[in-house]
Amino acid sequence: MPGWERGSLAVHGDDGRRYVNDTWGGKDFTNAIQAGQTAGLGMEFSIPSAPPDYGSSPGQTPSINVDVFFTRDGVKESGWSLHEELDAQNDLGVGGLDGQFDLYAAVGLFGGVEFEVNFTRDRWLWQPS
Repeated sequence: MPGWERGSLAVHGDDGRRYVNDTWGGKDFTNAIQAGQTAGLGMEFSIPSAPPDYGSSPGQTPSINVDVFFTRDGVKESGWSLHEELDAQNDLGVGGLDGQFDLYAAVGLFGGVEFEVNFTRDRWLWQPS
């Protein structure tokens, strides 16, 4: 499932938990997604406002800011910074998710579910400002 595997992130619809390379149960995030709701997960990439400190070790400071956001029925509901503090014992880091490699969308399903994936920006319920 997306979010459980290396190089993936997800918000799972059954429990509303968010997962980033995490097979250990995820983190509390939002309410479960209900039938008929439209959900979206996006990433915004930006250059940090200040360059890394010359004294910092490579990889210690992110070279790019990545904010992940979740929308429900066209409203930006919540989000998190990809580079937030990770659980050193359980979390596997964010390698492959910070825009330095190709990113691909994935949908994971259990059982018979109908869904539509929409990459056409003008058809999104949520519109960036």
